[in-house]
Amino acid sequence: MGGQVAMLVREVMSSPVVTVRGADPVRRAVRILHGHDITAAPVVDDAGRLVGVVSELDLLRGEFEPDPRATVTPVPRTDGPPPHQVNEVMTGDVVTVTETTDVTTAVDLMVGKRIKSLPVLRGKEIVGMVSRRDLMAMLARTDDELRAAVEAALREQYPSGPSWDVTVRDGVAELSGPPSEHTGQIAGLLARTVPGVVRVKLLRRSP
Repeated sequence: MGGQVAMLVREVMSSPVVTVRGADPVRRAVRILHGHDITAAPVVDDAGRLVGVVSELDLLRGEFEPDPRATVTPVPRTDGPPPHQVNEVMTGDVVTVTETTDVTTAVDLMVGKRIKSLPVLRGKEIVGMVSRRDLMAMLARTDDELRAAVEAALREQYPSGPSWDVTVRDGVAELSGPPSEHTGQIAGLLARTVPGVVRVKLLRRSP
């Protein structure tokens, strides 16, 4: 008997989430994104409700305008007031996911909507962000690294056994272990929490 467990957004998202307010000055948002080394952030109102997303590119466009002497190089705005607040440059049409959204669905949204990051909601609360960078970091781990991480997670949960045979190929972890369905479910959940494991297959040994 076997099964497969997909990876969920909560296992790859960045959390706690860094937010900016719609009323924040653009320069303050620039410093926040740069200081946290992130490419985008959810925008919230004074009540903490999600009202948009702002990216590095949005902020750069808000602070620079084309130099009339050149066709490429932008210069800081000097002859007129730039958009002073984040809500003037943010994207208001926000695509979101939940913690239990399948990672494959999140990837499809990013590709289909041509966006680089998605706010993660729990009800109306913003609990994280999942970005292309998060997914790339997850996929960059080697199969050997993933196998070692899965084995360590299983040993921590079951220091006295039962034992599991673990193989990982292209991010897919295959666990062969005792016939207990309950134990197998727990082992599958543990393996799935390892960033970079994109899917888990459970193979139960005969008693």
